[in-house]
Amino acid sequence: MRVAADGLRLLGTVTLGALTALLDLAFLVLTLPFLGNPNVGVSARRLARLEARRLRLDLRALEALRPGPHDGRATGYLAARVPVGVLGGLVIALLVAGAVAVVRLVAAWSRGEPFDGMRPSAPLVAYFLVGGVVLLFLDLSGVVGVHAVERRLALRLLAPDPTEALERRIAELAESRAGIVTAVDSERRRIERDLHDGLQQRLVALSMLVGRARRGRPELLEQAHHEAQQALAELREVAWRVYPSGLDTLGLGEALAGVAERSSVPVTVECRLTRRPPMAVETAAYFVVCEAVTNAAKHAGASRITVEVAERDTAVVVHVRDDGRGGASPAGGGLSGLARRVAALDGGFEVHSPQGGPTAITAVLPCG
Repeated sequence: MRVAADGLRLLGTVTLGALTALLDLAFLVLTLPFLGNPNVGVSARRLARLEARRLRLDLRALEALRPGPHDGRATGYLAARVPVGVLGGLVIALLVAGAVAVVRLVAAWSRGEPFDGMRPSAPLVAYFLVGGVVLLFLDLSGVVGVHAVERRLALRLLAPDPTEALERRIAELAESRAGIVTAVDSERRRIERDLHDGLQQRLVALSMLVGRARRGRPELLEQAHHEAQQALAELREVAWRVYPSGLDTLGLGEALAGVAERSSVPVTVECRLTRRPPMAVETAAYFVVCEAVTNAAKHAGASRITVEVAERDTAVVVHVRDDGRGGASPAGGGLSGLARRVAALDGGFEVHSPQGGPTAITAVLPCG
């Protein structure tokens, strides 16, 4: 059943391609005197985009469909695909003609009438049966071949040059590697500030309190005990910022529940994962949520934060939304570091934070 549905869809694609080839030919003939006009380039891109959708190609990978200096590539593609579309129309016409001939033959013989002067006999039936199957196979192979040629032609003329794509990928990797180094250095500086400005100062105060208590001030022991508890809490917070140890054993959902518990603003966490993603993806998702929750609590004046983690195809999508005042800058230290961390996994990172709010942060982390 699946094979039959795919075959019918393929026949429909090639048939539609034969019709659009005539439309493309008419467009090229009518616009030939105006090829330098920008509107012609825009119209050519629209027609090429329709052809790409007909062939079920990823439009994002077809560089020539985007506005720019490569407008002429779309026009060249339309000109190149016209003969292929016409060839597809001829193949479909042969298939239809063969089907009509078979229907007429079967109808005539079923009524006991001769077909083209021939009456049914065992050798003749065998001849038509074998010949029809062979011709059907050849015609269907032609349909598959035309469809394959059309896809290859579209990718060859509309997609970026393989060398250019490779060079662009190398540049992206070099940029993401530099971004990772910068993000790591920034994280180290933040940890140093947390240790120096927070934990270290508290431990110094604790040491002074213990010293004074030893010199005959036992009432200070309660205050020293409180300072020790605060120092432990801050040390635990710094350790979780370095790496959440519970992530290894408890998984992403429980680790994010811990983030919600430690937040000063109410946080609702909804983690819909059917299986554990790779550790690098889990770690990136965790830090995206941590940074977003921290920013919302400290800078946005939010009263509620919503965290959603779900699967989309082969990626994990993290969406954090708060009801704060907005105005978060993607170029800020924390958010830019997250963007670099996500980019290192070939993911996507988006911040939408208009003045007045709300702020929405979305990270798409591929698992492949």
